[in-house]
Amino acid sequence: MFGPRAHPQNATKAAGALDEQPPVEEVLRGIERRVLWLATSVVHHANRVRPNHSGVKVGGHQASSASMASIMTALWFAHLKAEDRVSVKPHASPVLHAINYLLGRLDRRYLTELRAYGGLQSYPSRTKDPYPVDYSTGSVGLGATAPIWGAVARRYVSGRFGPLADGTQADGQALGRQIALIGDAELDEGACWEAVADPAVSGLGELMWVVDLNRQTLDRVVPGTAADRLRGMFGAAGWHCATVKYGRFLGEIFGREGGQALRRRIDEMTNAEYQRLLRASPAELRERLPGSGPGRREIARLAGGLKDDELRSAIRDLGGHDPMSLIEAYREADAVNDRPSVVFAYTIKGRGLPIEGHPSNHSALLTVEQHRELAATLGTDPDDPFAPFTEGSPEAKLCGQVARRLERREPERKAPPPVPAEVWGRYRGKSSTQQELGRLLAELPRAAGEASARIVTVSPDVASSTNLGGWINKVGIWSLEEETDWFHDDPETLLKWRETRKGQHLELGIAETNLVGLIAELGSTWSRDGEPLLPIGTIYDPFVARALEPWSFGIYSGGQSVLIGTPSGITLAPEGGAHQSIYTPSIGIGQPGCTAWEPAFGQDLEWTLLHALARLGRPEGESAYFRLSTRPVDQALAAVPEDGKARERRRREALAGGYRLRDAAERGLKPAVALVGMGAVMPEVVRAAELLEEEGNIGADVVCLTSADLVFRAVQARQGLGRGEYRILEDLFPSGRPLPIVSVLDGHPHALSFLGAVRTTPIACLGVAEFGQSGDVDPLYEHHGIDPETIVGAALDVIG
Repeated sequence: MFGPRAHPQNATKAAGALDEQPPVEEVLRGIERRVLWLATSVVHHANRVRPNHSGVKVGGHQASSASMASIMTALWFAHLKAEDRVSVKPHASPVLHAINYLLGRLDRRYLTELRAYGGLQSYPSRTKDPYPVDYSTGSVGLGATAPIWGAVARRYVSGRFGPLADGTQADGQALGRQIALIGDAELDEGACWEAVADPAVSGLGELMWVVDLNRQTLDRVVPGTAADRLRGMFGAAGWHCATVKYGRFLGEIFGREGGQALRRRIDEMTNAEYQRLLRASPAELRERLPGSGPGRREIARLAGGLKDDELRSAIRDLGGHDPMSLIEAYREADAVNDRPSVVFAYTIKGRGLPIEGHPSNHSALLTVEQHRELAATLGTDPDDPFAPFTEGSPEAKLCGQVARRLERREPERKAPPPVPAEVWGRYRGKSSTQQELGRLLAELPRAAGEASARIVTVSPDVASSTNLGGWINKVGIWSLEEETDWFHDDPETLLKWRETRKGQHLELGIAETNLVGLIAELGSTWSRDGEPLLPIGTIYDPFVARALEPWSFGIYSGGQSVLIGTPSGITLAPEGGAHQSIYTPSIGIGQPGCTAWEPAFGQDLEWTLLHALARLGRPEGESAYFRLSTRPVDQALAAVPEDGKARERRRREALAGGYRLRDAAERGLKPAVALVGMGAVMPEVVRAAELLEEEGNIGADVVCLTSADLVFRAVQARQGLGRGEYRILEDLFPSGRPLPIVSVLDGHPHALSFLGAVRTTPIACLGVAEFGQSGDVDPLYEHHGIDPETIVGAALDVIG
């Protein structure tokens, strides 16, 4: 779908770039040692030096950082270009901090503030760290996949709006590398394989993953030898695979007499046995290394001819700790420009530290004495642990050279285009919010001007079933290469699958994790590239929970987008419990950086969706989550005022969280209860109010919520527990009319239970607290207790 990547070496070299020849190995080794020392010392200071008043372990990952020191040194100091972007595995964040300190991007004072309030984050963060970070990581598996979706986002932006500030262009010669540095245990995460297998990924030639193959997890040594299987899985997905297994010293030993037997022996031994050799003395090594199989005598003779320090060095000489071998692998990946590449770099967890290779070293911390011994080994001063390189030294010169090479031109951030307050306003008869979504989007190219050109929709193979067909027929599918639509002349084909570079819809395979990962990166282009987009992702609402963590992490990372869950609730009656969402309203209320909406009527959807789009692509922006339904609802129930001022008041109330749809006092009745509904159940709420009036002459106010999220924020703000406007509370629940409440929604009842705190009145919360089942809407509503009769009964109970 997305085509090959332009060869990076054809790009114009940035000012101050290194020659094609890598730096002198001795200088690289010197920087590598300092990176290891700084990364270890940053963690050491946070745990052993800085006062700990709470007594809670600070932590850090000295062993995981040590296994990455060579990989990252070689990458930063001998390979990266300014336009490249790198996602760093969470547990190697101290290495990233160390490198940025050496490059002059991080003030020295922050090295003493790892995991401190306002200091360096525990894991790389675009929004929290005090220096520019390319990708937030920390949620295992998500940082690895972010560069995939970052690559797609860059291609989309540069293809539609022209070259970016750093020269990146989709069809030219300067597409920067998108690189993920990940741990081998991270490949246990399903998110990695959902992304690797997506058809959209196989043509991303700018993508490179580097796997830190240290063969340890948090708790143990990885059982078996999975490297061959992993290579096969990547290869089957169309990736180019490169392996850096052994260093040059061990490679030279393999060339000696008995060397091939030694290689077979190391290749065939289990991970656990190899790790145990790392903890052995030279005498133990000579005893254990030959093993008991064929070639043991040759191996014993070969080991016997090595000095103790040579033998210990040889068994540790893996390719992931050989900068020159790593550079060769990176260049091999660069030479493959028509598909992604993965580099498997064999490493040792804790390499160079007293805890290296131990199965329990993941959270281990060096003692004060061990830290001082490490300083002696690396030639540093434990009493001045954060000293920079001596000015004028080869290492200092290379750091300066690399800092200039990697200096980026900050993009000029364009302001997002204005989004109209309303564009449609014609809602008649019966229709669902999902239907109105399709109509509204199809209307935007005509009515929303430049804002429409910034909208990009994404779907995990549910575009047609979430009503995007009209929009897609107008704007087309985005692709780097035009593809023939072989069904364009088929009269029975309603969806026109026209793929061009100017399309505004991206279709993924059936993987919700991929969807939210992509909309997060599309929603980050305003800050990364200066080009604001208005991304909308559609997803079946029951599967919001499946995508929750990566969606939340994308928002945390600064991605601004609209996620639409549709259809929702037991209102999706015939589909049964497998497709009926229950607790997604609570998810929306609890998600930071996001406003949750559940409009009941088409006009409410129009106002709220346009408002949500207007909040994207800006520093103070915010994401949104919409919960829509396929239930046709009589739009006349909305009773939208026709008078201009009254209509504008209704719009403002809808954007603040809700409005009073029916006022008992205006109907000549004494208000006795407030019936509060949200979403598809509003017909039942209105009918319950009618029944109370008809059968008992009981006055019932009806409140229609568009966003329980905003109303909850208003309650908090009124109590001084958060920022926000709380005037809406007076509009919905007047202080002079403190009525008992019955709340109703097609979701778990606790989502609206906070409403009782508005006027400290009794409340009955109706909703869905059990798994759904197949059926028609009316019997299911009755079964779950959100039908008019149950609402009336609950109202009579709270009235007393």
